[in-house]
Amino acid sequence: MTTTLLGIVDDRALGTDMRVIVTRPDRLAEAKAAADDVIKAIDAAASRFRDDSELSRINREPGRRIAVSPLMARALAAGLRGARLTGGAVDPTVGSAVRLAGYDRDFAAIPADGSPITVSVTRVPGWRAIEFDEADHTVCVMQGVEIDLGATAKALASDLAAAAALQAVGSGGVLVSLGGDIALAGDAPAGGWAVQTSEDSGAPLDESEETITIQSGGIATSSITVRRWSRGGVVLHHIIDPATGAPASGPWRTASVVAGSCVDANIAATAAIVMGEAAIAWLAANKLPARLVDRDGIVHRLAGWPAPRH
Repeated sequence: MTTTLLGIVDDRALGTDMRVIVTRPDRLAEAKAAADDVIKAIDAAASRFRDDSELSRINREPGRRIAVSPLMARALAAGLRGARLTGGAVDPTVGSAVRLAGYDRDFAAIPADGSPITVSVTRVPGWRAIEFDEADHTVCVMQGVEIDLGATAKALASDLAAAAALQAVGSGGVLVSLGGDIALAGDAPAGGWAVQTSEDSGAPLDESEETITIQSGGIATSSITVRRWSRGGVVLHHIIDPATGAPASGPWRTASVVAGSCVDANIAATAAIVMGEAAIAWLAANKLPARLVDRDGIVHRLAGWPAPRH
């Protein structure tokens, strides 16, 4: 089998680990620069933790129709598409619920154990409370609505960064990973892209972890085991069930999904955590290959999940 020489660079971005891989190592610097530009732009548009972001402005000014950049419009469209595709299981109006659960700053700055809080068990406003005109790039939210694009913005950044990196490289293939949200662009290397399906994207490579091979699209993993914290001894995490306004409490601790894009993969992975047992039928109906890990560590492979490499 022919082995493709790869160029690889690691960094930090959006509060997580970043990796760019190209099949043309001589163009790695150009690919990384192009990816960086996209990721910085997404951060400026859709960050919940930057007071100067477009998203923060939208959340500060309920009832007012606000013009947004084309990139922010794309981020909003992705978030709303996720809500439509999942019947509201992935909902961009969970912002206040996420914040009240304690995820109110960059994850690295959250104390390991803070003072006790009361998590409100109430239905979030719902994605239809966002009035978004995709054609003219304007948005208005109702009073009490706080948008959070955590289920889609980072994955969108991976998709757009991979596309931009490929354009900078000119040919070959590109992989961009942001905290385990992995997007592919161009031609895969010989044998495909080998991806390790770890529950913690920041963990070192481990031969005991399952590795699969994919050719295109994207793969994403959502997990309640990594971005979690405690308040008064109660363990919480960042994946909110819109039906309750509280962290999802279903049977899955981790969900990995392969899809046509990283955005779609992350939408589906997040939805699986929220849907619980119902995710099995939903993933199968949508023909989305998935790997679900239950709270006992038992792995369930669904809908044509690629066979592990040995």
